[in-house]
Amino acid sequence: QVQLVESGGGLVQAGASLRLSCAASGRTFDTYTMGWFRQAPGKEREFVAAISPSGRVTLHADSVKGRFTISRDNAKNTMYLQMNSLKPEDTDVYYCAADRSSLLTKSHVRYDYWGQGTQVTVSS
Repeated sequence: QVQLVESGGGLVQAGASLRLSCAASGRTFDTYTMGWFRQAPGKEREFVAAISPSGRVTLHADSVKGRFTISRDNAKNTMYLQMNSLKPEDTDVYYCAADRSSLLTKSHVRYDYWGQGTQVTVSS
């Protein structure tokens, strides 16, 4: 089992940058596919990005491609989401998730473990 804790959210103006972190407990972090999702109240959880266990393969949603970058440091049991050129529509609660499968997926139902979320608010 793995426990996930997000950090790095906050309130920023449009055009600014933020870096989210997801710290994982446990000794098998490098066997999990990791992902970032976001969700607004009353809406479905939306895929943002995913990264393979080794970090060599990544997948980003079209809505964030070119602005957000997912990465991981397996030595630190930590995953990151660098968010640049933030827009008001990026305002959401951001969640990190871990999937025991090595296959990248955009489907939130495939992920086994979730963090508590961190709020990102982008003002116009």
